[in-house]
Amino acid sequence: MFTESVRCSKIPVIFLVGILLASPLLAEPDNRPEWKEVDWLELMPPEDLLLLESMPEIDHDGEGPVTLPDEIMTGRVVPEMDQTAARIPGFVVPLKVVGSEQRIVEFFLVPYYGACIHVPPPPPNQIIHVTYQPGFTLDVLYEPMWVQGVLRTESVENDIALASYVIEADLVEPYE
Repeated sequence: MFTESVRCSKIPVIFLVGILLASPLLAEPDNRPEWKEVDWLELMPPEDLLLLESMPEIDHDGEGPVTLPDEIMTGRVVPEMDQTAARIPGFVVPLKVVGSEQRIVEFFLVPYYGACIHVPPPPPNQIIHVTYQPGFTLDVLYEPMWVQGVLRTESVENDIALASYVIEADLVEPYE
């Protein structure tokens, strides 16, 4: 009688272990977004691209900084890019650095090195305001980075520049 009750009690335990082992297979499908690799020119509306194409060649020997047409500097966005799960490479312009290890938690992402440091800054639709709460460190500013997160069409302005897009990053990693 004692041995039968032991055998019977093993069945539910084996059943429970089987369910626990199989549960990852029964889990809901992964709901993480499919990350779209975004090219910087995709962030410019067609009318801005046409203005850029019709600009005369830039004379780098001239007096003063190179300027872009005022129409391009308005910060027009591509509405279809709003809420895009995006992955985009670029260069970091730090805005907020925290801790003794100097982790960057807020920055502008720009398409080329030196943007926003040299005058004038790129058009606002070529600047993305990024927040990344875990933060990251960067040895040199000329190291390109990947930023991954949901892209939103929202303006952010500070003393350095105006950005037409924002991302609350899920991931920031070196470009390789």
